[in-house]
Amino acid sequence: MTHEELLQAIQSLNAEDAFRPRLDPSQWRTFLQYLTRHEVRSGDLLLKQGDMDRTLYFLGQGTLQVYATGGAPGSNKIAILRAGGMCGEPGLFADGERTANVEAMTPCVVWALRLPRFEELCARAPVIALEVLRAAGTVMALRMRANISRQLPIT
Repeated sequence: MTHEELLQAIQSLNAEDAFRPRLDPSQWRTFLQYLTRHEVRSGDLLLKQGDMDRTLYFLGQGTLQVYATGGAPGSNKIAILRAGGMCGEPGLFADGERTANVEAMTPCVVWALRLPRFEELCARAPVIALEVLRAAGTVMALRMRANISRQLPIT
C-alpha cells in the first residue's frame, strides 16, 4: 500500500468522525512523508488500554475494532474502524494512558504518526501541523460526544 492509496482511503471514508484536514495536494504529500507503514496481523492489538503511547494511526487497509475492558456490561464495544479511519488521536494532545484497546479484525495496514515526527512536522511545516491537529481534535471531539450520548464511561 502506498501513500497515495492511504490518501484515497482517508478521503473516501464516509463516516461522521472522518479525518478531514483542509490540505491541498502539496500539503498532503508533505504530511504523508511523516507517516510510517506497518502491517498488523488479524487478532493483534494495535493499541492496548492502559499503555502510554503518543502515536496516531491511520488505517489504510483492513478493519479494526475498538473496545474497552472493565466498565458496565455491554459498554465495552466502542467502534469498528474501516480503511481511512484513524485511532489514537488523544495521544497527539496529551500524555496519558490509552483509554481503549484497538484490535485488528482482519490483516491491516496502518500508518503511524509518532510524536517525534509530529514535532518535526510542527517545526518544518507549522501550517500543515496545525491543520492536522485541528482535524484530529475534531475527530476526538465527535467521538467523545458520541460516547457520552451512548453513556459510555470516560476513563
